[in-house]
Amino acid sequence: MKRNALSLAAAAALAWSAQGAPAQSIFIGILDDVTGATSQVGRELADAKADTIRWINANGGVNGKKIEFEAVDYAYKAPAAIASYKKWMSQPVKPIAIYGYGTADTEALSGFVNADKVVYLSHSFSALLSDPTGASKRVEKPTPYNFYHGATYSDGCRAGVKHFMDQWKREGMAGKPKFAFMGDNHPFANSPKDACIAYANELGYEVIAPIQYSMRPGDFKAQCLTLKESGAQVAYMGNTGDSNVSLMKSCSTVGVAAKFYSNAWGYSEQVMDAVGPAGAGAIAPFAATPWNMSDGPGAKTVSEISGGKPRTAYYAAAVCSLMYLREALAWADTNGGIKPENVTRGMYQKKDWVPKGMEGVCAPATWTETDHRSVSTVALWEGLIKDGKATWKKAGDVQLGRDAKWFAR
Repeated sequence: MKRNALSLAAAAALAWSAQGAPAQSIFIGILDDVTGATSQVGRELADAKADTIRWINANGGVNGKKIEFEAVDYAYKAPAAIASYKKWMSQPVKPIAIYGYGTADTEALSGFVNADKVVYLSHSFSALLSDPTGASKRVEKPTPYNFYHGATYSDGCRAGVKHFMDQWKREGMAGKPKFAFMGDNHPFANSPKDACIAYANELGYEVIAPIQYSMRPGDFKAQCLTLKESGAQVAYMGNTGDSNVSLMKSCSTVGVAAKFYSNAWGYSEQVMDAVGPAGAGAIAPFAATPWNMSDGPGAKTVSEISGGKPRTAYYAAAVCSLMYLREALAWADTNGGIKPENVTRGMYQKKDWVPKGMEGVCAPATWTETDHRSVSTVALWEGLIKDGKATWKKAGDVQLGRDAKWFAR
C-alpha cells in the first residue's frame, strides 16, 4: 500500500541534482504499519506524518520548498522495509531523509543508511541506535544518521522502575518490591530487557523470571496467572497496541493487582478505550506531552495539523519528529544546501531544542555528534478515565541524565 506516491519524473525535476543545483522540493520516504502487528499505533502515526507534511507545505514549506513523500505500508515486516529502502535508493531521485518505523527494520537498515548517508528518523527508540561514533563499544556499527525524539526504550523502562521504587520508599513499604519484565521474544520488546532488569536489580528489586506474551493479541490468562502468583507489585509491558489490550484484559479477569508500566508505544488512549476502566492506571514515558494536556502553542499547532480532530499522544509524537526535521532541513538549506550530511549537522545546532510553534508539546531535545540520546529527563504519564473518556495526568519527571554506563545500552 502506497500513499501520496511522488512520480519520479516530477521528483527528478525538483529534487537536488547531481550537479548541486538548488532543489524546489524535498523528497522523503516513509514507512508505516497500517495493517501489521502494531497497526493500532501505526495508523495514528501514519496519519500524523501525512497531516504534518501537508501542514508544513501549507505554511511555507522549508524556506519555500515543498516536501514530497511516498508512504509505504510495510506491515511491520523487516524484509518489506528493506525492499522499500532499496527501491528508494535505486531511483534517480533518492530521498534526503526517511521516516522509518520499527526496531527490527531500523536496526537492520542502519548499515545501509550509513553507507548511503541518508537521514533516518524512526519510531524505534532502541539504545543501539543512539551511538553515532561507536564510542560506547557496545554497538556493532555506529549510527550517525539515525535520529529519534524520545528516551531510549532502556531509559523509559529505567524511569519506570525508579519511579515505582521512589514511591515504595516514600510510603515506607517494607521489604523488596518484585518486578516483572513482560514482552515477546522480538527486537522491539527485548530492546530494554537486559538494561532494565540490571537497573531493577541495582535499585533493590526482587526480579522474577521474564514473562513472554505475543505481539499478536490473544488470551494471556496463563501469563497473567503467572504474574499474579509471583506476587510482583510492578510489571513492564514490552509490547504494543492490541497485544497490550489483550494482556490488560486478561490480567483484569484473573485479578492481577500489579502496577503496569509501558514502553512509549505500548499504552495510549486507544488502549484505555479498548480495555475499559481496567485499562486506567498504567504509566508510560512520552517525549511529546499529550497535546490536550498542554496550553502551550504546540497544542494549537497539533490541533491545526489534525484539523481539530482529537488525536492520541502518539500523533503528537510524530508531529514533533517532523517539526525537528523541518528545522534541520531549513538550516541545511542556508548552510550548504539540503544534502543528508548538512541535514545531520542541522540536528546538532541547538541544545534543549523545541521546534518553533511546538512549545508545551515537544520535550526539549539535544542531539550531538557523539550522542544521539535526545532526552535525558523522562516524562511519565498515568492514564485515567474521566467522564467516560481516556485522558492523562502527569505522574512525574525522572532525571536520568546521560550516564556513560547506560550509553547505547
